[in-house]
Amino acid sequence: MSDAPQVPTGIVIPTVDGSPSTSALGRAVVADALRSVAPSWAAEAGTTTNWRRDYLRHFHRLVEAGLPSREAALTVAADGLGALRSRMRYRMSPDLGEQPLDAAFDAPAGAPLRTVTVAGAGEVRRELVVPYRGERLHGASLDRQLDRWVEGGVIEASCAAALRTVAANPSWLALPDRPVVVLGAGAEMGPLTALLRWGADVVAVDLPRPAIWQRLLETAHRSGGRLHVPVSSPDDTELSRHAGADLLHDLRRVADWLGEVGGAPVLGNYVYADGPLNVRVAVAVDALTVRLRETRPDLALAFLATPTDVFAVPDDAVEESARRYAGAKGVGRLRGPLRVLSGGRLLAPNYPAGRYPGINDSLVPQQGPNYALAKRLQRWRAAHERAAGATVSLTVAPATRTRSVLKNRLLAAAYAGAHRFGIEIFEPATSNTLMAALLVHDLHVPRPGDTHPWQDEADAAAHGGLWRQPYAPRSALGLAVLFGFGVARG
Repeated sequence: MSDAPQVPTGIVIPTVDGSPSTSALGRAVVADALRSVAPSWAAEAGTTTNWRRDYLRHFHRLVEAGLPSREAALTVAADGLGALRSRMRYRMSPDLGEQPLDAAFDAPAGAPLRTVTVAGAGEVRRELVVPYRGERLHGASLDRQLDRWVEGGVIEASCAAALRTVAANPSWLALPDRPVVVLGAGAEMGPLTALLRWGADVVAVDLPRPAIWQRLLETAHRSGGRLHVPVSSPDDTELSRHAGADLLHDLRRVADWLGEVGGAPVLGNYVYADGPLNVRVAVAVDALTVRLRETRPDLALAFLATPTDVFAVPDDAVEESARRYAGAKGVGRLRGPLRVLSGGRLLAPNYPAGRYPGINDSLVPQQGPNYALAKRLQRWRAAHERAAGATVSLTVAPATRTRSVLKNRLLAAAYAGAHRFGIEIFEPATSNTLMAALLVHDLHVPRPGDTHPWQDEADAAAHGGLWRQPYAPRSALGLAVLFGFGVARG
């Protein structure tokens, strides 16, 4: 039996000195994205020796460098996208060399995917109902909870306004003539369940794994919507065994299949994977997006941004955070001694005084540079395509107790202790319903294409409190972990 490492195929990280290097890729992409607008920062990024430690500073600078103007932000986005596209590679088989990324669309496609449509037998829900802490919020109860979230700094007022608009227009929920392609259909944060519940048409793409499709098909049968499934076999028996497609290896067939979707489709990106695989899948989705946008100019795009990233935030968020810092209670009463003992590292203010817009830096070191790059790629694509005239929905989603997060012991502990710092961690059913409703809003009320990208990202954000809490998130992270471990022990 050989101990030689398996050679990855499909969309791959470029090889450096004989092996794939996500650190070399990240350094080069960030340096290229910064070069036109901040050459000195680009030089620092390109020569960083410990990327896994120092990436935090450089991803912060990607936002800061774009703040002076809309043009600067769009330049960072375009150059970052170009850098990834030019560097990522495609390998058809282990014994063949790396090729440019676009070779994925020239590879032999085999038999085309066909579509099987599953029509749900359930009732179409014609009202926005949000599951929350054992209740089903709608009407006045949803209104009151939106007020509490805004007052607590958990969501932006624009987020509450968008959700109220959707609640007042329940006919929007079914998205007539707007089929939604859900890439990563089985993702906990994806909108598939909510959209099917509301009677929408959902085109599902996920890996060909029977367990995933058994769950998705059961959801579809219970709903009032229609699920369109890619199938690679002429056999309709045991559909879950033949459903699915692999974006890393089967990009051409998926692009051809999605090119046949009728109506005015929406391409929703909800894919996630661990480590370097996350970058590979994110780039595969981005390449698919570019290909489909070339042939389907009516294609709308949808993304979820993670709150554990770097964002410019509105002036009132900075001011509210400062007020909370000045009047901090609970653990805030120990702020002075803790800051002295830690050399100023613990419980630092969330924002420097008097700097507007503020920059909220909620990057979490445990999530790593691959996660940061994959998520930043989506934000760059959203900004670039909106400026080009596309309808784009990109919403900052709240921190959520998904399986992918909770399997990391430190992150699970941080989530358990986050409430001590004014952060609300959501359950998946609440988050994915809220995010699906915000998608519906953005498809009916498109955002203007001539604003600064940071303003687009801040609009309707549901950040869970990270933007308006008193403390810089990483300066409170260690304490949140300690409190969270205490909850676990209890």
